Amino acid sequence: MKTLPEWTDLRFFLELARAGTLSGASRRLEVEHTTVSRRIDRLEQQLGATLFDRSREGYELTEMGHAVLPHAEAMESAVLAAQGQLSGTEVAIRGVVRLGVPEALGVRFITPLLATFLQDYPELSVDLLVQPRFANLASREADLGVTLDAPNTGRYMVTRLASFRLYVYGSPAYLARHAPIKRRSDLAGHDFVDYVQDRLASNELNFLDELGVNPRRRLCCTGMLAQAEAAAAGLGLMMAPPYMATDGRLVPVLQDEVYVERAYWLVAPVDLYRLPRVRAVWNLLRQFAESNATLFSSNK
Repeated sequence: MKTLPEWTDLRFFLELARAGTLSGASRRLEVEHTTVSRRIDRLEQQLGATLFDRSREGYELTEMGHAVLPHAEAMESAVLAAQGQLSGTEVAIRGVVRLGVPEALGVRFITPLLATFLQDYPELSVDLLVQPRFANLASREADLGVTLDAPNTGRYMVTRLASFRLYVYGSPAYLARHAPIKRRSDLAGHDFVDYVQDRLASNELNFLDELGVNPRRRLCCTGMLAQAEAAAAGLGLMMAPPYMATDGRLVPVLQDEVYVERAYWLVAPVDLYRLPRVRAVWNLLRQFAESNATLFSSNK
């Protein structure tokens, strides 16, 4: 290696590693995608190594890319700290934050929350990943995420966002067509809507088997939004947190007796948590959870 890489080239490397595509990185950096490609080519030439595997789906870090990543992140943290110290103020909240959240929670509540929040930060943008799986923070698919599984390895900031309960719900029409459900054992004769069992994003989603009865699954979906639509249409019962039943189309069954407890965790890589824009979104989610406890458990 004849010359040391420039910080600006490493910044391009970081953003491409996080975004996974030239278009995503170029939007974060506010440059043309050709500029990103040119900078990455130059950095690879300087290092004498291939940092990314290119494919039609995007860019993935190679083994050498993963080796360079923590050093680039350390440089980023140092640059941001220096900027804040030299200016005497906190680094401005600007740029792009990629946030991964559970599909139903993200669509129904986080999206309108962000719409209001972003009005106060005109230089901030959010890439909201709402999908029937959890964002992979280890591969930098997101800057921070809400998940059911707290990481037990790696350098992460982790906090319990909310403990929540999943209750049995059914539509009024479905419940009217069937005998009253007076005890847990009565659930055995009912149809259920659930997750596709071999496509579970987390073992924590396998809560229906904890009912103590053998569930008769009539429709299985990869996401809870689809499950809620099926249950509201009268296909069967489902288990869900209270935030899925705020529109009155689903009513609880045996709410004081039958429920399963889980927790959402808020997670971010340590180096990204230090960024003011990431902490701003982190704090927003914590404030939302603390102020809306009844969305997660009917007993709060």
